[in-house]
Amino acid sequence: MLVAKLTLKDRLLAQRIYLILGALFIASLVVSNLIFQKFFSFDFFGIYTFELSVGILPYPITFLITDIISEVYGKRKANQVVTAGIFASVFSMGIIYVSSAVPATEWSPVSDALFNKVFGATVVAVFASMMAYLLAQYIDISIFHFWKRLTKGKHLWLRNNFSTFLSQFVDTFTVLVLLCSFGKIEWHLFAGLLLSGFLFKVLVAAADTPFLYAAVYVLRRRFGLKIGEEIDLEKEETK
Repeated sequence: MLVAKLTLKDRLLAQRIYLILGALFIASLVVSNLIFQKFFSFDFFGIYTFELSVGILPYPITFLITDIISEVYGKRKANQVVTAGIFASVFSMGIIYVSSAVPATEWSPVSDALFNKVFGATVVAVFASMMAYLLAQYIDISIFHFWKRLTKGKHLWLRNNFSTFLSQFVDTFTVLVLLCSFGKIEWHLFAGLLLSGFLFKVLVAAADTPFLYAAVYVLRRRFGLKIGEEIDLEKEETK
């Protein structure tokens, strides 16, 4: 790995950008777990009708962010964000569990029944999401860096799409298997939801490639990074 040499000012800016990306990643992950029970459908130019959980809308953002971090900050920093996301998910699950246990007042706009209807399956959703998330994100990061080494830092579109396509299939398959096994989704819906979820994620992965290129271009230009060069925050901090 080629490590970029940064000034103190640039190093502090790089740390702030990393924290912002990490915050966006965690927010997208936690929100996707909270809103997953609402489903919607839309017609894709008459070619295919998607049936999806709204939880899928912020989830692809997490893969875009880990690809940006992987490209600019390296594999270790990407894995650290993934691990932080696990703790954030568990913490949010604990908050929801406690909130469910506290009885609502008679005048509360949201009753216990309504609260449990909306958030009652969140614990199962978070568990299923975390299992799928662990497999998918670590697979995504590993494949991304495999292609990065193989292409010597070139062809960013190749590693972005190849890593995301496989990891998104693993994610969609795993979370649906777990939700169906726990009785949250009927098994007869499995195949349709798997196809819709995977195709949607493939389309989003292809569509986010320009955004990945734009983000990497801006960061490389700002910090003077060459192709294949990464910012090692931990190494720089020890100087």
